Amino acid sequence: MSSTAPVLQISSLSVAFRSGSELVTAVDDVSIDIAAGETVAIVGESGSGKSTTAAAVNRLLPENGSITAGSIRFDGRELTELSENAMISLRGAGIGLVPQDPMSNLNPLMRVSEQIGEALEVHGHTTGAAATAARVVELLEMVGIPDAAQRSRQYPHEFSGGMRQRVLIAMGLACKPRLLIADEPTSALDVTVQRRILDQLDALTDDLGTAVFLITHDLALAAERADRIVVMFRGRIVESGSSDEVLGNPQHEYTRQLLAAAPSLAARREPLPHRQVKADGPALVEVRDLRKEFTLRSPKAGEPQTFTAVDGVSFAITRGTTVSIVGESGSGKSTTANMVLGLEDITDGSILFDGVDLADLGRRQLFALRRRVQPVFQNPYASLDPRYTVEESISEPLSVHRIGTKGTRHARVLELLDQVALPAAMAERLPHELSGGQRQRVAIARALALEPELVVLDEAVSALDVLVQAQILELLADLQQRLGLSYLFISHDLAVVRMISDQVHVMQRGVVVESGTPEQIFDAPQHPYTQELLAAIPGASLAP
Repeated sequence: MSSTAPVLQISSLSVAFRSGSELVTAVDDVSIDIAAGETVAIVGESGSGKSTTAAAVNRLLPENGSITAGSIRFDGRELTELSENAMISLRGAGIGLVPQDPMSNLNPLMRVSEQIGEALEVHGHTTGAAATAARVVELLEMVGIPDAAQRSRQYPHEFSGGMRQRVLIAMGLACKPRLLIADEPTSALDVTVQRRILDQLDALTDDLGTAVFLITHDLALAAERADRIVVMFRGRIVESGSSDEVLGNPQHEYTRQLLAAAPSLAARREPLPHRQVKADGPALVEVRDLRKEFTLRSPKAGEPQTFTAVDGVSFAITRGTTVSIVGESGSGKSTTANMVLGLEDITDGSILFDGVDLADLGRRQLFALRRRVQPVFQNPYASLDPRYTVEESISEPLSVHRIGTKGTRHARVLELLDQVALPAAMAERLPHELSGGQRQRVAIARALALEPELVVLDEAVSALDVLVQAQILELLADLQQRLGLSYLFISHDLAVVRMISDQVHVMQRGVVVESGTPEQIFDAPQHPYTQELLAAIPGASLAP
């Protein structure tokens, strides 16, 4: 092969999925070349075909999907003609993969060290248990997991979502592949870890000539990290070029929409419309000196270790306002949210809801409290029972709390669907028939079913593409204004936090290190950690 030949050459690729007797085209006549040491990013909204293109390269399409036309060449080999055994030998060794969802891509029954070590041993990259264990620790340290030697012996459920994503990245890089397919590799990560991982990917391309095929909905990240950007819309490439060309002079209307919706590229944009709020109004929630300790499993019997996840956290949520907690993965922000929701026991401190200490509530009183406090979680794909229709999912809280009759619950479901801008016909659909953004709207509708006063949103928009994310944020602002809702907003995305918050608290290693209004935090950060977070926002230096 010539040294100038692309590592990956996709030519006139088309992919279709069979739905009953119908063949639906998901990727239509796509051509992309990626040279050694080059990073090419595909951007586009959910359903644009970007992940399907990546799956076709690895020959990992679902059973009802097939390549209907075109060619995929890797290092001169035609992948569409290779046997499955030949593809197995390429996956991991020649073509690395970092998938998006860590929960469905890690084996819950295997320790993290076993899962990474398996990839190394299968492809002959280590000899002997000691060498494998050492390389596993090295990889985990590389992706920023603290106490890597100890954490490597734990199971996936003992890691946060962001840390599980880092494990997947370590697995993808383990065998130093010629091509790395990174499908939304950092969407679950905070900006500081995101920067560290992407710096590592840059170093890999420089040192080994690895080609990186980056799939992302974050146009700011793509503009900052990729050599070239390919914009996909409804299965087709609508624009491509260097990062500077696409960002500085977008030709297609869809690209311009993506740019306008990217929070980090519009960091100076006016915040979402807010109601006039009295900062000194009554507090709906008061968190006082909150502390949470976990006991970690120790590899040596009889030596349990205590880990402090939340240490002396205090804040208040005024009625009708949005209070955000930001920080990196493992900072304690989700643990704090879970204690407010009553999903985690409190080690020390107190949480007062409407003046009543949660610790003083009995079982029935806690059950009643859940009508007033509702969650919306990060993953719209895991939040809904796949066997339930949309109507059944939304009406379930009403049934559990024995509210209304079947007829009144149906009417309430239709009312809630209207509130989150979904058609009534959506009520009969199952989750697999919905997009990610539609699923998250359903999750929000379900959270509103009991007419809560507080909604806890834990990374509720981080898994969504920028256009849908902008729609959901505007929806949340509108619902807050119309219904008088209070929000506790948990996020690692500072650009989003700036748009939606009235008050921001920055957490690091279980402690609130800085608090203030969005203007105070973003325009005049005082703590070095806050300054580091802001400096790491992708695209911040590119924003006008």
